[in-house]
Amino acid sequence: MFTGHFGVALAAKKAAPRSSLGTLILAAQFIDLLWPIFLLPGLEHVRIAPGITKVSPFDFYDYPISHSLLMVVVWSVVLGGLYYAFRRYTRGAWIIALAVLSHWVLDFIVHRPDLPLWPRGPRVGLGLWNSWPGSISVELLIFGAGLWAYLDFTRARDSVGGYAFWALMALLFFGWVSTLFAGPPPSVTAMAWGAMTMWLTVPWACWADAHREALTGSA
Repeated sequence: MFTGHFGVALAAKKAAPRSSLGTLILAAQFIDLLWPIFLLPGLEHVRIAPGITKVSPFDFYDYPISHSLLMVVVWSVVLGGLYYAFRRYTRGAWIIALAVLSHWVLDFIVHRPDLPLWPRGPRVGLGLWNSWPGSISVELLIFGAGLWAYLDFTRARDSVGGYAFWALMALLFFGWVSTLFAGPPPSVTAMAWGAMTMWLTVPWACWADAHREALTGSA
């Protein structure tokens, strides 16, 4: 899943108004942001296997640090705890932790049974990536609902709050669409470096969100 994770971050803004959208994106995408960091030095592994599912050409056969359920729970506690330590915003810390955990839940829906419950433990996944209509519908539904929730709660204070935000949304949406038709990457290394660019969405979202304001009182 790709846009669905960003949909969760967008929707979470209403639950934690004092948290930046950039921080919420960091949380919702956290384990995918960690994944290429572990891939590049060989701590985790993936194979490019066209046809393994109808939507994704990747065989995620070894990613226990970033994507096992046990470690995702650990990451959620760590990120939520660090956020509370720096911001002293209890609601935000809980939402950050839940956003991290939500990533595994959404991945469980689309992945084939390759998500370990704990390192070297049983693997699970409902396999929605084996259905083009199903997987795309779920992505669009979650992203669209999150975008609607964010727009229903915030408005641009100035032109940056409009242009920067919509440019980011366009990048995410059309970037996702392009991956659906681009075919497999030339190598795992190229794919990992490409995935590292997603870190740019965090400061970009912080910048855009700083130029927007809540339509109702902050909590």
